[in-house]
Amino acid sequence: MQPFDILILSNGPGEVTTWVRPVVKVLRQKLGFDVAKVRISVVLSPCGHAMGTEADVVRSYPEVNRVQSPEYFFPFLLQGKTYENWDWRDKGLVLFLGGDQFFSVVIGRRLGYRTVIYAEHEARWWRWIDHYGLKSEKVRAAVPARYQSKLTVVGDLMVDLSPLSSALVDSTSPLIALLPGSKPWKLDQGVPLCLAIAEQIALQFPQARFVLPVAPTLTLPTLAKFADPKLSLIIQKFGWANAQLFTPVDQTPYLKTAQGLKVELITQFPAHEILVSCHFALTTVGANTAELATLGVPFIVLLPIQQLDAMRTWDGIPGILASLPLVGATMAKIINLIVLAQGRRLYAWPNIWAKREIVPELLGLLDPAEVALIGIDWLNHPEKLEKIRSQLRQLVGQPGAADKMAQIVCDLVIDF
Repeated sequence: MQPFDILILSNGPGEVTTWVRPVVKVLRQKLGFDVAKVRISVVLSPCGHAMGTEADVVRSYPEVNRVQSPEYFFPFLLQGKTYENWDWRDKGLVLFLGGDQFFSVVIGRRLGYRTVIYAEHEARWWRWIDHYGLKSEKVRAAVPARYQSKLTVVGDLMVDLSPLSSALVDSTSPLIALLPGSKPWKLDQGVPLCLAIAEQIALQFPQARFVLPVAPTLTLPTLAKFADPKLSLIIQKFGWANAQLFTPVDQTPYLKTAQGLKVELITQFPAHEILVSCHFALTTVGANTAELATLGVPFIVLLPIQQLDAMRTWDGIPGILASLPLVGATMAKIINLIVLAQGRRLYAWPNIWAKREIVPELLGLLDPAEVALIGIDWLNHPEKLEKIRSQLRQLVGQPGAADKMAQIVCDLVIDF
C-alpha cells in the first residue's frame, strides 16, 4: 500500500468533539500510527456556533497530525493552498465530518482524492461523492435508486461513545453534574441558573457533590465570567447565583458561590468516567443530551426564557437568522416568541428519538427553587432515577457508527 493522506473536513464544537474524535480513534486502531504510511489532517471551516478554540481541541487528539484553523479555510478552498503550505501525497481521501458537503466535492476533485461524507440529515452531490455513511434509513430514502450502492447506514456518531460499564451510584453522597453549555448565549443564563439550582439542592443534601465538565472549547476564566455578578446582567436582574474561580495548585479547580457551595471544574475530556457515576445532570439542549442518554445518566433539560434573545439553538434558517450580527438578538426574540406560541415540542435528543418525554424539559420563566424540587424528589426516590436510566439504555441501543465510518474509509483506501 502506498503512503496516503486522509483529509478530514469539519467545523463546529459539536462536530469536532462528537464526530471527529471517535472516528480518528478508530481510524488509527485500524490503520496504525505510522505517519510514513497514513497521515491524518483536519481542516476546519467557519461555523456560526464556534468558540474559536476548535483547532486547539483537534490538536489535542494524538491521532491527528496536522490541523488548520477556520480563518484560513476559504483561501484553501479557492486556491488549494493551506496557510502552512502543506504537501499532499498522490493518494488520499477526503472525509466530511461537518460543514458544507459541497466543500468535499471541490477539495476532493482538486486533490484527486476519493471522497466520503457522513450525512446526518441529507446526502447531497451523489454524482461526485464516492461513498456516504448515513445516520439513518430516513436519509437513504431520499437518495435516487441509481446511487443507492454508494450508501451505508452507520448510525448516529453523536451517541457513539466508548462502552462504559454501568456504575454503582452511591446513594449516601449524591453526585450531580452541571452542563450549562459551551456557547455564550447558553452560558449567559445556564451558568448562574445551574449554580442557583445547585445551591437549593445542597440545602436539602449538604453532602452532595457538584461537578461541571468544562467544554474543551472553553477556558476556565471565560467560564468564570458568566458567574461574575459585575459582568452578568442575568445575575444582576434575577439574583441568580454568582461564584468565583479558584485554581489551587495540584488540585481540581472549582467555582465557589456566595453561599459557599463548591462546584468542581472537570477539565478532562471527555468526562465520561465521572458523568457515568452521576445521579443526574442539569443541562441545556444540544449534543450533550445525546451523550448523557448514551451514558444512561438521567437529566433535567433547562430552557429558561428570562432572556428571550439568549436562546439560539434552532437549526436551519431560524438558526442562521438568530446568529446574524447586529440583528441576531432581535431575530432570536421573534423566533422564540413564535416557537412559544406554537405550543409544545421536544428538545432533548432521547425525547426526540422516543417521541415522548423520558427526561423532563423545563421551558419558561424558570425558578431555581422549583427546578431543584425535581432533583430533590429524585434523590429521595432513587427508583425514579433507575426507571429513567433503564429507559435511556433501551432507547440508545448499541454504539458502532464510528467503527462503520472508519471501515468505509479503509475499504476505499485498501488498493492504494
